[in-house]
Amino acid sequence: MRPATNVPLRRAVGLLAGMPTGLAGIGWICLAPAVGPARARRVTAALVRLERTRLATWYDHPVGGGRGGRAYLALRGLLGTLGGYLTITGLFVGVLFLYGGARELVSGDSDLIPLRFPGVHLTGSSWAYGLVLGLVALAASIWWSTRLIAMERHLADRFAGPDRSEAMARRIAELTASRSGIVRAVDDERRRIERDLHDGVQQRGVALAMLLGRARHRADPVLLDQAYTECRLLLDELRDVAWQVYPTALDSLGLHAALAEVADRSAVPVTIEYGPAVRLASEIETAVYFVAREAITNANKHAGAGTIVVDLRLEQGEATVTISDDGRGGAAEDGGGLSGLARRVRALDGTFDVDSPPGGPTKVTARLPCG
Repeated sequence: MRPATNVPLRRAVGLLAGMPTGLAGIGWICLAPAVGPARARRVTAALVRLERTRLATWYDHPVGGGRGGRAYLALRGLLGTLGGYLTITGLFVGVLFLYGGARELVSGDSDLIPLRFPGVHLTGSSWAYGLVLGLVALAASIWWSTRLIAMERHLADRFAGPDRSEAMARRIAELTASRSGIVRAVDDERRRIERDLHDGVQQRGVALAMLLGRARHRADPVLLDQAYTECRLLLDELRDVAWQVYPTALDSLGLHAALAEVADRSAVPVTIEYGPAVRLASEIETAVYFVAREAITNANKHAGAGTIVVDLRLEQGEATVTISDDGRGGAAEDGGGLSGLARRVRALDGTFDVDSPPGGPTKVTARLPCG
């Protein structure tokens, strides 16, 4: 996974790269009628592949499929060329205003500029106007660049995405992979439960049986006290194993109460920010619960974290849970229990993402559609 700190720079490079590729597309639209049909199709397909590569490399937006012809190149060329020009012009004007305003502020050589509006007359220094207009131009350019990237993504999905048959084939492949992933996750969970029972509960039960056998032959109060203590510990471990398999509070009291119980059991302080005011579907609550619990467990065991924050939001029919900690980082999506969680989330048509650069912080995010 690429570091999140490089995202703005990569978006800017992708935006700048879109101008020459857009010009190339427009130029080819003008030249295509003069060449043969076979060559025209090959060049058009190559330019569309170039656009797909740019979107995947710089925008993290892979677009597959065999669609995408000269209509897409024409629209993409106009959008990329004009949109990129407006972005660069806005940035240039903003930097120019800021430079001029800062220079006049430092030198003290500024003029008073009157502004007249109906009923209002203002007079201000030229350096102040320069700084304000520069900041406004920069903010407008940044806003427009984000909108331009969103429009390019939408245009690619609309005109260059997979056709109906390919989309169906992809969907079947995703369902097949998620089904096998669920089977592996269930098997991994069964192995974990077996280890917990064998290493903890079973050993405790053997110790209890031995103490009771000794106490039966000798009426020793000390042995009876030890047997009673072992019995209490055995019950505690049984409750822990049952809680790890499935918490009863999730069905009876809801997701908020179940997450609060996880926070109480955590050695690292956990803050829960719970947004939804209603109960979610049972399978969604279960997936959110296990994602949060596994991430909290990992932060306790491996991250050396000082604080953990669980943030659950419900927006536009999608539940998003984000678990972040200030630990040492280095977590991987394909390692430990996180891989099983990823399969569980994707089986529900959700997305699972782990952002954990070396040195931290770590952020685990799961998004699940709620219908």
